[in-house]
Amino acid sequence: EHIQLVTRHDPDLWNIQADPGQHTQVIMNLAVNARDAMHQGGSLTITTENRELTAIEAGRIGLARAGRYVILLVRDTGCGMDQQTLSRVFEPFFTTKEKGKGTGLGLSTVYGIVQQSGGHVGVTSMPGDGTEFSLYFPALDDAAACEQDARASAPIEAEAGHETILVLEDEDQVRRLVSSALTQQGYQVIEASRESEAVEMAAGYKQAIDLLLTDVVLPEMTGKELVQRLTSSRPKLKVLYMSGYSDESILQRGMVRAEMPFLTKPFTPTTLGRKVREILDA
Repeated sequence: EHIQLVTRHDPDLWNIQADPGQHTQVIMNLAVNARDAMHQGGSLTITTENRELTAIEAGRIGLARAGRYVILLVRDTGCGMDQQTLSRVFEPFFTTKEKGKGTGLGLSTVYGIVQQSGGHVGVTSMPGDGTEFSLYFPALDDAAACEQDARASAPIEAEAGHETILVLEDEDQVRRLVSSALTQQGYQVIEASRESEAVEMAAGYKQAIDLLLTDVVLPEMTGKELVQRLTSSRPKLKVLYMSGYSDESILQRGMVRAEMPFLTKPFTPTTLGRKVREILDA
């Protein structure tokens, strides 16, 4: 309530190739960081615009080639950063926040997602003068954009199932949404909000449980530790991990292995259904 949000958007933005869920995560991470930098209040400005760059302009920014780009600018009027901090800002696990008040994973995740989309992210900041992140995404040509629009508007086959899924998620709203989506797709859903509750439910459930859908970071134990306990009595139990952190961040912390099925939050019901079906059919 002490921060003013200002948005300025070009109404005719060019199309880009990007994952909507990951793009949402990028904006959320930048917005949360901006909020945390404005303890006494201030303004957060989010701008989108089209820009055609020459080779010289592209090279100055750090882009590989000239051309059309869609730009996302996120600026705050917060405390800002010095040059030493700026030089490390995209490193995994680097954070300027006090212990217990942040993980330092947000900006490395932003960097990875933008790079994966073929774009570039830059940052300018000065102590006491706020921070601005500039995200450049290459625009699709007209033919590719039309093809992408056609795919997006094509009917999506309903994901149908009949199996039983144990959903472990400590955030009530997220758990309810996930469970509702799976129920609508035909699955039997068992909900648990804590690891101990999931273990108790699994022990008391006499029929088969086909899949465990669990967050990686949990209050009582990690998702990996929980899986070890559940699979000792249910060796055929399949597992799908989910997390608000990127898979790269979770891998670096040793919480999951590269071969483990993983779903990055936020995700759509369709993405969830397809991933669940993929795991169950494997």
